[in-house]
Amino acid sequence: MAEVNESDRFECVVINVIDSLMWKGVVVEEIRSGGRVYFGKVRPEDFSYGPGDILYIGAKRLPYGIEEMNIEVSLYDADDRKLDWTFL
Repeated sequence: MAEVNESDRFECVVINVIDSLMWKGVVVEEIRSGGRVYFGKVRPEDFSYGPGDILYIGAKRLPYGIEEMNIEVSLYDADDRKLDWTFL
């Protein structure tokens, strides 16, 4: 398998958007693998997407593991603006 670089972006589709009082929760699915990731703190003012829209995820390996998590996954829009991140 090829090395994943921090600058790599993978196309994903928005599956669900959950509105809360302060944040939006966003579930995206990476198109090729079918893997899903949940981002729980997307700012509402930065997010105007819905199910079926295309966004991008990027991943970078952490220099050290946090418990069982060792990859930081970030959510980006088409303009490469970082919308949220999570650990996997």
